[in-house]
Amino acid sequence: MVFSSVSFLFFFLPLVLTLYFAVPFKYKNTILLIFSLLFYAWGEPRYIVLMIISIIMNYGFGIWIDQTENHTKKRTTILSLAIVVNIGLLGFFKYANFFVDVVNQALQTNIHVTHVPLPLGISFYTFHALSYLIDVYRKTERAQRKLFNLSLYITFFPQLVAGPIIRYNSVAEQLSKRVFSSIQFAEGIKRFILGLSKKVLLANPLGFVADTVFATPVMDLSSGSAWIGIIAYTLQIYYDFSGYSDMAIGLGKMFGFEFAENFNYPYISKSVSEFWRRWHISLGSWFRDYVYIPLGGSKVAPWKMYRNLLIVWGLTGFWHGASWTFIAWGIYYGILIALEKAGLEKIMSRIYPLNHVVVLMLVMIGWVFFRADNFGYAADFILAMFHSRGNDIFDSQALALLSINWIPFAIGIMVAVPIFPKLQKWQFSKPITNVQTVFALLIHCFLFAEVILYLINSTYNPFLYFRF
Repeated sequence: MVFSSVSFLFFFLPLVLTLYFAVPFKYKNTILLIFSLLFYAWGEPRYIVLMIISIIMNYGFGIWIDQTENHTKKRTTILSLAIVVNIGLLGFFKYANFFVDVVNQALQTNIHVTHVPLPLGISFYTFHALSYLIDVYRKTERAQRKLFNLSLYITFFPQLVAGPIIRYNSVAEQLSKRVFSSIQFAEGIKRFILGLSKKVLLANPLGFVADTVFATPVMDLSSGSAWIGIIAYTLQIYYDFSGYSDMAIGLGKMFGFEFAENFNYPYISKSVSEFWRRWHISLGSWFRDYVYIPLGGSKVAPWKMYRNLLIVWGLTGFWHGASWTFIAWGIYYGILIALEKAGLEKIMSRIYPLNHVVVLMLVMIGWVFFRADNFGYAADFILAMFHSRGNDIFDSQALALLSINWIPFAIGIMVAVPIFPKLQKWQFSKPITNVQTVFALLIHCFLFAEVILYLINSTYNPFLYFRF
């Protein structure tokens, strides 16, 4: 089940909201936990047992770590064991097939294993569990003694399969005590509708364009088609991912939770480092605080700092999927950020506003590797972007894609820059009238109606996170 589906919007969500607000506070977490497990079981009934085992296991590890408060060595040993077990489970289900293929290619062997399916959301709930254990180890939080509360933290359906990655120390108190208000609930509905609109009205049509271009043999692509395809994918992945984050934040507000922002207009960045401070903020901060800083961060010799960056970004790429293209995508960013640390960022700052264009170009080249299935296709696609191989620069395919989809392209580009927040800030600097309130309500109702019309009339509603 995905948020942008009729079953979620008209059956699952109304039911859970009704029951949630009908019961006393002491039962609210139980309602959320039951429906979170149902939400997961809807798409992955086979692997719900795996997730429950992971929760019980990490519940035990957390208490074990907490009980060794005065035994540093034992405490470290337990945490190390917990990390190995969690990463081991993630590694088996997500990377077993990849590693077997690598061994077969490297050693010319013919090892055969039964294909291991990827459990939905395993990357996200594993990182949630590790966040909890590390916070307990660092004594920033005590171990959660209520199994239901820890289970809810890991399985809470708004962020279970697509993030954002919620740090345990940011919601520990909210699990047992939170304030409900009609204003917060209304803000949650507005945020959810905006995220839903991003996903359905922008990401979906732009994703169709990207799929069309990337399904075309590279030799038949003109430069125009290649650029249209990668721009469409650049916008699709942003609105798909940020849209889901908006929906998760909005749903959290409806239930009384406050989640941190996960995107902050990344495509206006003036450097690659800034891009990653604005894109998937929860993942970047997770790797920064739990991997990069423990390795020494930037407070080490320059060569060690560059090593740390390459390690972190190699792991970031590998976290996204079991593919050499993902690893290359991660290392690509590690190299770019290392170059910026070495002085490139200062040089870039001197060529404003050209630095925006350079960063966007680098990001789009990175998205080619992220989207492509292999290096050969990625290399040929990038070549097609800059060389038409004898084809027209702007052929009939490019003209057709642009003429049919120019509206989502135009709106997508406009919404990717912070125009509306500035208008909203200007509006809120003045007293809000009843007319403005009614107008805002009508806008959100219109967006929701457009979403429903799209979902009813279209079967194209991809879920990018099945890959992660």
